[in-house]
Amino acid sequence: MEYAGFWRRFGAYWLDFFVLLPLVAISMWGNGQSRLFNLYYFLPGALIGLLFHVYLVRRYGGTPGKLILKIKITKLDGNSVGYKEAMLRYSVLFVLSTAMSIALIIATMGMTDAEYFSLGWIERTQQMVKKAPSWYQIVNVTMNIWIWGEFITMLTNKKRRAVHDFMAGTVVIRSKMPNEKAAPDQVAVG
Repeated sequence: MEYAGFWRRFGAYWLDFFVLLPLVAISMWGNGQSRLFNLYYFLPGALIGLLFHVYLVRRYGGTPGKLILKIKITKLDGNSVGYKEAMLRYSVLFVLSTAMSIALIIATMGMTDAEYFSLGWIERTQQMVKKAPSWYQIVNVTMNIWIWGEFITMLTNKKRRAVHDFMAGTVVIRSKMPNEKAAPDQVAVG
């Protein structure tokens, strides 16, 4: 197995960001239309996250960004990832983003429509953070530690595994496309 390097995985992260950008645009538009949009979008957003980070990983071995860059998530032995491994990989991010979403929903519920719509996007976001429950800051700091810890861990081991890879028993490898031929030294004899 040839392990995917940091930059290829980092590139896949950004490709996934661009794949999900239309949902970000819909979310921004919805927040401009309704104070309660985050409440309405909570369940569909959670399901989209599970579809993207669990189902696609189980079904195809990666998210669109990984597949575009020809990298694949596998178990340590090279076998395909199951739902257990895919969910373990996503579990911390899922819990932290869910907690952050709930905190921001609570914050918007504490605002009136007049207050919400009187503020510009940046001011509204700042007001929501102020009105969020006190545990929001703890979750926000934890999310930042998690993300930076993922990058640092990936940079400091030979297999370029992130913390979520260690948790799930997975590794990200470079993959061949189905129509690519094996190199001469990889051809089976006999």
